[in-house]
Amino acid sequence: MRRLVFAALAMAAFAQQPSVVFRTTTNLVVLDVAVRDRAGKEITGLDRNAFTLLEDGKPQQLAIFEFQQLNEQPLPPIATPSELAPKAVPVKNAAIATAAPGKVQYQDKRLMVMFFDFSSMQPPEQLRAMDAAMEFISRRMASADMVSIMTFGTNLEVQQDFTSDRDRLMEVVRGFRAGEASELAKEGDNADTETGEDTGAAFLADESEFNIFNTDRKLAALESATKMLAALPEKKALIYFSSGVGKTGVENQSQLRSTVNAAVRANVSFYPVDARGLTAMVPGGDASQASSRGTGIFTGQQQQQQQSRMADQHETLVTLASDTGGKALLDSNDLAMGFTQAQQDIHSYYILGYYSSNPAQDGRYRRVQVRLASNPQAKLDYRTGYFGPKQFGQFTSEDKEQHLQEALMLGDPITDLPLALEVNYFRIGRDRYFVPVAVKIPGSEVALAKHGSNEVTEFDFIGQVRDARGRLSASVRDGIRVKLNETSAAQLGRRNFQYDTGFTLAPGKYSLKFLARENQTGKMGTFETTFEVPDLLARNDRLRISSVVWGSQREPVEAAVGSAESKKKLMAANPLVEGGQKLVPSITRVFRKDQNLYVFLEVYDPAAGPAGGAPSIAATLGFYRGRVKAFESEPVKLTAPGARPGAVPVRFQVPLEKLRPGRYTCQVSVVDEVGRKFAFPRAPLVLLESAR
Repeated sequence: MRRLVFAALAMAAFAQQPSVVFRTTTNLVVLDVAVRDRAGKEITGLDRNAFTLLEDGKPQQLAIFEFQQLNEQPLPPIATPSELAPKAVPVKNAAIATAAPGKVQYQDKRLMVMFFDFSSMQPPEQLRAMDAAMEFISRRMASADMVSIMTFGTNLEVQQDFTSDRDRLMEVVRGFRAGEASELAKEGDNADTETGEDTGAAFLADESEFNIFNTDRKLAALESATKMLAALPEKKALIYFSSGVGKTGVENQSQLRSTVNAAVRANVSFYPVDARGLTAMVPGGDASQASSRGTGIFTGQQQQQQQSRMADQHETLVTLASDTGGKALLDSNDLAMGFTQAQQDIHSYYILGYYSSNPAQDGRYRRVQVRLASNPQAKLDYRTGYFGPKQFGQFTSEDKEQHLQEALMLGDPITDLPLALEVNYFRIGRDRYFVPVAVKIPGSEVALAKHGSNEVTEFDFIGQVRDARGRLSASVRDGIRVKLNETSAAQLGRRNFQYDTGFTLAPGKYSLKFLARENQTGKMGTFETTFEVPDLLARNDRLRISSVVWGSQREPVEAAVGSAESKKKLMAANPLVEGGQKLVPSITRVFRKDQNLYVFLEVYDPAAGPAGGAPSIAATLGFYRGRVKAFESEPVKLTAPGARPGAVPVRFQVPLEKLRPGRYTCQVSVVDEVGRKFAFPRAPLVLLESAR
């Protein structure tokens, strides 16, 4: 049952890092230290002898010492955007240039990054963010400012390296196309779930997995940006333009903490800017949408939903800012204030560097202390530690096993190896459910070793399921060896690995911690989530159905590039496997026009026909853009049960070529015509253009 398949990777599935590789000496530690007196005034004029550095209590030799004296003099204004010539097309795929490790490349300069998250903004918000950037460039840049520009749509791109050339910066920003990647942004008030209608939980779109993954994509893009900036020892401010980030729950904590940790290590502070500006909560919605139906507008339900949704989207922005020393700009129409705030926060500071006297390659956390003997009352602001280097190739088998166990027990997450994970449930008995788990790993993150004419790697997988009391309910431990031929290895950067397994559980609430390790480099990733297996027998007032699985691929079971010991019972229990083909769940819910959409669910205990006759289940699949139905499939009529007693499988296969790109809400309408019960599960879906 436990298998690893090599599947096609949608372009938007994982945030890709640019191809530029930055290298640095492993034991060089660089700290940015801001020194202020008790009144908060900067202390300047200190020399290297004034500082004492300790690592884990042991004195360190100071090897690098620089003072960054920033000139706060504002530059004279330049032409306003309306006075400029027509837009030019910016140069794509630039890079962040770096000097030798520890060398201060930008002496007495303030480094600021404009980061445009186009995947979260609608066209009006993109234009507002671009206007704010041009306002800062033309009116508010200071002599010390150096600005870089990055964008994120389906992947991360460096549009401009650090420069003080305002004409060039203006050219790049004005060259952006409004609407780029906006199909990935939430359409907000046009969604049925935001109208305040009293529709009942069965009608609400299940956006949990969709939001989990897309929030992780945005956070991973920010982490990738900070890693590119880490080679520069100077302080950096990243101004993040977006229209909010989905609320981070337990499922996103691994990526959120990893992003914050990477930013702290790279001396990057986040300054998130909500490109929506000051937003008025209009009861019933504004003129951009149709009037809402139902009683929500009169009971206050709609207003509460709007306020809760806005607070959730702001929560992650505030966390990113506060945990990295920045500030979030929310509910303000002067978006350029995000730059001004960064200018005010980054003043003159000292750059201290040392080569650690600890040669151990153990990857352990090392605590750093900086002291100022001449003024013990001074306030020093700096990062207080880092993780030491590690060489996985030198680990013994015992070391590797301990490595896994320590990672599994570690409270902090590990995201060196990105993971995406989906959990579903299907009833296999009155009180037992099969819970399939699918895990995806981007092939671009996996290292291969040559073995004859093939390329090979190995994976270790560990999963633990615990109940609401923290007791271990189920676990899995697998080691899988992967062998790829020359053709498959060449496609590694555009494909992903998918591992699947399953658990048999009783109804209840659970938590899952999953760990994967690639054994060529030792990169590991952990994923934590909570899920619930419902007691369907307790639902007498509605139609009993399983999870709905959405996918774009069906893979032959024998196509697995690696597999663990087969377990026939688990294979037989998995309803996603039929006739030697397995439906591959799409965690991302991002599809392309040249793909098919496969939908699968099961209906349980349908009412029998007259005199114990066959049940009658009718089902359709619809695509909605807001309240407008864009497509509906032909009705499916089911009268025969499936392979398991009491379960009727429902399947759809829909070509996506006739739908236009954008964001949809997909609804499966299932009706038990005899029992007069129904269910309308929904889920969001993003459709992109065909792959070129």
